[in-house]
Amino acid sequence: MAQLLVRDIEDDVKRRLQERARKYGMSLEELLRDILRDAAKEPSTSKGLGSQIAARFRGRGFQEGEIQELRGFAIKPATFEE
Repeated sequence: MAQLLVRDIEDDVKRRLQERARKYGMSLEELLRDILRDAAKEPSTSKGLGSQIAARFRGRGFQEGEIQELRGFAIKPATFEE
């Protein structure tokens, strides 16, 4: 396996990374390996859920006047009695 040496890291950054490693119960070295693995992953080609929904319904908008505006109307609560 390869090794990396990173010089001149600010003391505050190192301290925060050590705290983060301690919080997750791992060594600083293990935490840094995880961070580097995540950073080196291929970017995801899948879109987020909102983008997928928007793409599915693109071009199928409402026609003018299909939805009545509710301003000025009293809202009636639902009744569940028969």
